[in-house]
Amino acid sequence: MSGTTRRERYRAILQGSRCIHPGSVFDPISARIAAELGYEIGIFAGSVASLTVLGAPDIVLLTLSEFVEQARRITRASDLPVMVDADHGYGNALNVMRTVEELGTAGICACTIEDTVLPAVYGAAEQTLISLEEGVGKMRAALAARRDKSFVVIARTSAMGLTGTDDALRRIKAYADTGVDAVFLSGVKTKAQIEAASAAMKLPLVLGPLPAGTATADELAKLSVRILLQGHAPFMAAVQAVYATMQALRAGKPAKEIAGIASAEMMQRLTREADYKRSAATFLGVTTVKN
Repeated sequence: MSGTTRRERYRAILQGSRCIHPGSVFDPISARIAAELGYEIGIFAGSVASLTVLGAPDIVLLTLSEFVEQARRITRASDLPVMVDADHGYGNALNVMRTVEELGTAGICACTIEDTVLPAVYGAAEQTLISLEEGVGKMRAALAARRDKSFVVIARTSAMGLTGTDDALRRIKAYADTGVDAVFLSGVKTKAQIEAASAAMKLPLVLGPLPAGTATADELAKLSVRILLQGHAPFMAAVQAVYATMQALRAGKPAKEIAGIASAEMMQRLTREADYKRSAATFLGVTTVKN
């Protein structure tokens, strides 16, 4: 499936009437799992990228090239439309342009660009936001850098949780005026904040995880929320499963007695072994490939 076709599928979600949850993916296998389970879209988060590639916390140590390479591995493995959290765009507005260009060529459907001051500034004890003017410049730069106009640019702000509703509304209105395709709100605590954001502009909303009981999916859909993140539990679950399995093996437990290991059939399905066997028969004249 072409990148444009995937992006059109992603745009259909934004232009629809439902609020959906993306599958949190981090590598080729997780993307195939999400697609097999029926997730409409996937999300590859910056925090998960840092964990996957570096084994480091989400403190903006990952480089753009490392992020894009992992994103490319994910999109190569599946037709799942994938959005990414591109943090601050890896620098100023010119870096944002490079980020959008690279993600576009990697087959990504959409990226968020946020207005947080990143990486941490010397002596700053708390997270802060860049100026509104710089934020607007970054959004305009992201839009200008698109080679495929179906690529989705999402303006992201943490203002609701950091500087308050009034500043958040001022920012999302300004970002909406640049022509971005949607707005991502991080740090939302109440339904009233979502209602205010929805009333302030005519763009789809993407939300980070909400406190329990904030609003139902139907209520969010009526407020133009099209994508609601659920966090990134799949990666954390994978870490726990690997730890528990290695711990059991280290203690001498036979592999066949360890619960939770993927079956041979599942591994063959998710690695598309049958496809490789067909290619081997067609192009190598053999029925299997051995290393």
